[in-house]
Amino acid sequence: MNEGLYASWLGLAGIPREAESIPLERDLALARLTGGAYHAAKISTAMAANAVTRAKADGANVTAGVSIHNLSLNENDVGEYRTFFRLTPPLRAEEDRLAMIEAVKDGTVDIIVSSHDPQDVDTKRLPFADAAAGAIGLETLLGAALRLYHNGDVTLLRLVETLSTAPARLLGLPGGTLKPGAIADLALVDLDEPWIVSESGIRSRSKNTCFEGARLQGKVLQTMMAGRTVFSA
Repeated sequence: MNEGLYASWLGLAGIPREAESIPLERDLALARLTGGAYHAAKISTAMAANAVTRAKADGANVTAGVSIHNLSLNENDVGEYRTFFRLTPPLRAEEDRLAMIEAVKDGTVDIIVSSHDPQDVDTKRLPFADAAAGAIGLETLLGAALRLYHNGDVTLLRLVETLSTAPARLLGLPGGTLKPGAIADLALVDLDEPWIVSESGIRSRSKNTCFEGARLQGKVLQTMMAGRTVFSA
């Protein structure tokens, strides 16, 4: 749980922003010192985004990612101890969520990740402080990310960059491009198709999603891997 007034109301021990920013600042200093490549997998606070911005301005070989959960949700979504919203990093304050969106827009954050972390039912149906951290995210990644496009927060091209092109480039993979001769890993998407996330519609064996009942807009109709159709709606 994010440290703050809401955590105090719930009687939960909070995780301060500094728990993320202090080790991050240390790692960024080492990246500057050594010239090595460094990737911050999932940042969640304005403090962390500012640290990455400064490191990039200094010429450090630094990249960063953000979870779709920290772009779409905030600490208030925890509600009354809803354990499906117990995540790592925790859902932060609304100002941090907005800072993450700005970090995606201005290039501070290079990639958006699903943070797909399935959990067993028994590990989630516990008191909030004792429940396992994590939620599934693959099936809702695109629909949740397209909220940013439909809201006018992030352009479609920037979303494609953070979800496909940049991850492929950072990992040295041949995908993420439509150049002639490239491997035919493709997704056909209806940007406007509305749908509601429901447990019965989740294909994952784990059902611990943060988006149960959410109304999303934008759905994958077909997925191809190396030119072979592996999914069709």
